[in-house]
This record gives sequence, C-alpha cells and structure tokens, in this order.
Amino acid sequence: MKKIANNLITLKFEETTKARLDKFVDESVDEVSRSQITKFIKDGEISVNDQIIKKAGYKLSQGDVVEFTIPEEKPIEAIPQNIPLDVIYEDEDVLVVNKPQGMVVHPAAGHPDGTLVNAILYHSKINDDDMIRPGIVHRIDKDTSGLLMIAKNNLAKQSLMEQLKNKTNLREYVAIVHGNFKEKKGVINAPLGRSKSDRKKQAIVDDGRHAVTHFEVIEQFEGYSLVKLRLETGRTHQIRVHMQYIGHPVAGDPLYGPKNTLLGNGQFLHAKTLGFEHPRTHEWMEFSVEPPKIFNDTVNKLRG
Repeated sequence: MKKIANNLITLKFEETTKARLDKFVDESVDEVSRSQITKFIKDGEISVNDQIIKKAGYKLSQGDVVEFTIPEEKPIEAIPQNIPLDVIYEDEDVLVVNKPQGMVVHPAAGHPDGTLVNAILYHSKINDDDMIRPGIVHRIDKDTSGLLMIAKNNLAKQSLMEQLKNKTNLREYVAIVHGNFKEKKGVINAPLGRSKSDRKKQAIVDDGRHAVTHFEVIEQFEGYSLVKLRLETGRTHQIRVHMQYIGHPVAGDPLYGPKNTLLGNGQFLHAKTLGFEHPRTHEWMEFSVEPPKIFNDTVNKLRG
C-alpha cells in the first residue's frame, strides 16, 4: 500500500516474508532513486512505525508502516558551460556532434550540469523554448558514444522530429556483443516498455511500444562478435534490451549484460552513422565517426 500527501510518502509492508528497508522502498517508490533512498536512511529521514531507522538493511515485518518526505525539487534549467564539444557539422539550422562516453545528454535530477546540452548552449545559439532540452530531438545513453543531431531553431526541430517519427532518417550503431551468431543478418521485432520487476530497466513486454532493430554481423571472435545495428524505431535502451533478448547482450553493459564481460567504460556501443534530410535545403546529409579508442583497442585485442 502506498499513499502520497503533501510530499509525505506512506508505505505499508504487507508481505509475510521479511525484507530489507532500502530494497522495499526502492521497489515501491518511483519518485526517488536508489541513491537518494540510501541517503535518506543515512540522514535519519525515514521512519518505521514512527521510529527513525538509519540501517539500510533493517528487516521489515508484515504490517510495518514506512514514512518519509520527498524534498521539494529545485527547478532545473540548462545553462551554458565551457565544455569541450566535438562538432562534426554545423550551419544555421542543425548541429551534429560526437558525444563522448560518460556524458549525459541533458540536465536531469542527479545531473544538473556538465551535460551535452550545457556544452551546446556555450558553443551555439539555440532558439528553443525548452529550458532543459533545447535543440534535443533524440538521445543516446550516458555510456554510449556517437552522433547526435541538434536542432538550432523551430524549423529544424519540427523537421527532424518528423523524420524520426516517419523513420526516414538513418541511425546505425556498432557494438561488441557476447557470443557468436549462426545467422549473418536479422531483424528483432519485440515491443519495449518499463520492466515490471525493476523500474530502472526496460524489457520486452506484450503491451510495450513497437520496436524494431536490424543487425548484421561484421566480425566474430572467441566469445564475442562485432555487429552493425540499424534502428528502425528509437525506444529507450532499445539496442541494449533487444540484444539481450536474443542472447547477445552488449559487452560491458552494467544493466543488461553479464558480470563476466569486457572491461571498459560501460557498454561497447557507438552511434557511428547518422543520416537525415536537411530541414531547409532538403539535401540528404550523412555523417560517420569512428568509435572511441577503448572500443577499437578492445576489437584489436579480441582479434589477437
């Protein structure tokens, strides 16, 4: 049972088997992250049956009532920051950048600055009323590297978003994945939605959103393969979940891959090629960038 009133969250533990306090709160509340819950417990901001509990591993019993207050969120607004930006192309309408691994695309809770958007605002003038995601029409995960197209005005934003909706643009990735393939090409057509067992994950769910990924094997090594992937749709974590679904999770993926994997800076996934129709000239534009050094070095080690 869960109740929210004036930011006060009340949870009633109704299971017969005891459970950890931090795990129960994390699984019951979408409004805060696991790290925030840990901090709340450490700071004495969570009570069980009106008693402050500072142990994350405290065992809850059936009927226990857990309460805590979610602090008011400070408004997030993207500000320009002098952060290095790898610009591949720019004109009055569009900007194409190569995002490094480890960089978040736009400000959000837990990442108020230091993002790609902060760097873009320092580098370019973006005419967009969106105060948090100005110019952003698509995203890639923090630990995925590669190409993003940025809209610098409303004309460009409307055009690029339409192309994404109509699937007329080109987004190709390369990835190192676990295992070897019998087939050289394939199509993964499986709907995606939030996992019912872990709110931080996406999963294949019957009532999920339509999602299609095309893959082609480039090269195979002992225990791993280098593949090219083309997005037909662009759902959250789409490639990562789809590759896990067919038994070939992306190497280094901390969320969807095995623990025994290649050492790196997160998943070995790179948005290599990007193509779209220019919003003003209607000319087809296509760009390609090589994966980061750690990706290429790992491929060479696997070849050896």
